[in-house]
Amino acid sequence: MTLTGKTALITGGSSGIGLGIAKELAVQGAKVVITGRQEAKLNSAAAEIGSNARAIKAEVSDLAQLDQLYETIKADYSTIDILAANAGGGIIAPLGAITEEQVDNTFATNVKGVIFTVQKALPLMKAGASIVLIGSTSSIQPGAGLSVYGASKAALRDLVRSWVLDIKGLGIRINVVSPGPVRTQSLLDFLPEGQQDDILAFLESKSTVGRLGQPEDIAKAVAFLAGEGSGYINGIELFVDGGASQV
Repeated sequence: MTLTGKTALITGGSSGIGLGIAKELAVQGAKVVITGRQEAKLNSAAAEIGSNARAIKAEVSDLAQLDQLYETIKADYSTIDILAANAGGGIIAPLGAITEEQVDNTFATNVKGVIFTVQKALPLMKAGASIVLIGSTSSIQPGAGLSVYGASKAALRDLVRSWVLDIKGLGIRINVVSPGPVRTQSLLDFLPEGQQDDILAFLESKSTVGRLGQPEDIAKAVAFLAGEGSGYINGIELFVDGGASQV
């Protein structure tokens, strides 16, 4: 139980990668707080994780809701030892069909939400704490129609490069985990209807380990960066994609 006694916050933790992260951190002994937009889904996820989990409804792009989230965590847990900023989303829209609403919504969650999730957490963090942002291999290989989503994830890399300098000396580490395609309901919902099987087969063919990722693959990478074993790792972007982005 390498994370025993730690308190972890996972945004977007009610399903998919976020739920996988929450489960792994709980298995390793952490008390986990998960957030999301749908209360019923959150409560179901917390029950699935176990007695060390708590669900708090919060929209990361809403600063007032973030303030309330952190007030609750401060009152009930005092500190945050691990922050996994996972909440995010995107759309497929080729140049010529991109709308203002799509840009605003994507950047509100994936960039603004991450900025203020981290900034507002810092007063509750102390030396030894770890922040992990969940990026995407779309930051370097966005593919057709993924320019807006890929740009929002690429922004995380530069945020971290600056932030590690901003908080130098505090003993708080910040890293990015960038998954490749991970078999989740969110991925299936993201893909065009009627094309899911063909696209999944193509994505699997790109993996040098012969399969798509699972939430557990990402969760274990986050748990490593959250723990003491990565204490000298700071400011990196770790691609967890079966080697697909390297070929």
